[in-house]
Amino acid sequence: MPAAEPFRPWAPPPLPRPPGMLRTLWLLHANPLEIWSEAHFDQPVLYGENRYRSVISVQDPAAVRRVLVDNVANYDKGVLQRKILGPMLGQGLLTTEGEQWRRARRTLAPLFTPRRTATLAARMAAAVERRLAAWRALSRGAVIDVEREMTRVTFDILSDTLFSGEIGGEVEVFERALNRAVETMGRVDPLDVLNAAPWLPRLTRLSGAPSVALFGRTVRAIVESRRRAVAADPAGAPDDLLTALFRAQDPETGAGLATEEVEANVLTFILAGHETTARALGWTFHLLANAPAALAEIEREAADLDDAPEGWPERLPWTRAVLDESMRLYPPAPGFTREALADDVLAGQPIRAGTAVLITPWVIHRHRLLWDRPDRFVPERFLPGARESIDRYAYLPFGAGPRICIGLRFALQEAVIALALITREFRLTPVSTRPPRPVHRVTLRAAGGLRMRLERREG
Repeated sequence: MPAAEPFRPWAPPPLPRPPGMLRTLWLLHANPLEIWSEAHFDQPVLYGENRYRSVISVQDPAAVRRVLVDNVANYDKGVLQRKILGPMLGQGLLTTEGEQWRRARRTLAPLFTPRRTATLAARMAAAVERRLAAWRALSRGAVIDVEREMTRVTFDILSDTLFSGEIGGEVEVFERALNRAVETMGRVDPLDVLNAAPWLPRLTRLSGAPSVALFGRTVRAIVESRRRAVAADPAGAPDDLLTALFRAQDPETGAGLATEEVEANVLTFILAGHETTARALGWTFHLLANAPAALAEIEREAADLDDAPEGWPERLPWTRAVLDESMRLYPPAPGFTREALADDVLAGQPIRAGTAVLITPWVIHRHRLLWDRPDRFVPERFLPGARESIDRYAYLPFGAGPRICIGLRFALQEAVIALALITREFRLTPVSTRPPRPVHRVTLRAAGGLRMRLERREG
């Protein structure tokens, strides 16, 4: 009997041809994943012009490298991306450009070295264990929303490593505010796409503003309290990332971060770290529930866990491969943009200054020229000995180049620890035969959540 085909998760079917302007505006607002056509998954680049601007969608790895690495000075974040992220994140690493970004990156880089990240592994494992204790108290076969539970797991990890648990009773406030902000302000507003006058009201920002304000006030209160604590007793302040932010200095100038910069980067860590890792874990459990062979492999690894979680990402190859393949099919940040500052050529296509450059991991990770069985869940492709054949610029869950995610190691470590500890004790099985619908809201979420049944493993 032939072997069964690997699991093929549901995804929005590509359109037969690129949509017109009105439908484009609607899809960008409703769910940008549904805007892509068959040609995007077959062609290395697609270039187009309309009355508002020229746009190029880049799928070719060499062209991606040119934008993100070789000619990176010619491409900035672009107006549209700053309009979406700026109101939520302020002037943090994800939104700043030029010397302001370079200074902040230099200053923050020592906070995320491999050695420092490894020292946080035990705290991460302890936070996951607390969530498992809550699950043990549930009735047998309880149904949980995995998206929400992973949000809590990663938020507990962030709270312990960033705030030393000082956020305490504000967890529910954070969760509600973050979800509301991402659902509203994380949408593309048609007026921004059309470059309409800034005084015209954007419904996305009006509806999300109260949640963003609440989110910001909570962070400002914690940051201000810590600032006073560090100033009053530097040696007695909690040893966590928030204290490290206040102590961080630019290695070139010796200057530290202003309080406003600390606040902006805390907000950035929450969205770019906690939110993205939670989404990656949620989609991973969805995939594993439909891939018994892969689940058996990581359960086997989990059964033999040692007591040194800081080394698990290197010692659990199947667990890491499952996560990597999950982030290929469901990249936590499914798309980002750049804007050309001067004329250039990408994959043979001349572009002019001002061209919007779309780099979309959702498309690149499923591109038919780049991947074998691109729409199937095949974690073996990321096992040692196989992953080396993958083009570096065909796999972008954390971006690439100078602006690659600064917390990459942190995110991978917490995700591996969480996945290993959870699968050692529990299995999650689908409640419904209806597949979850992925939606792009800055991160990649499941519309309506991911409801799954929680079962204790036997033995």
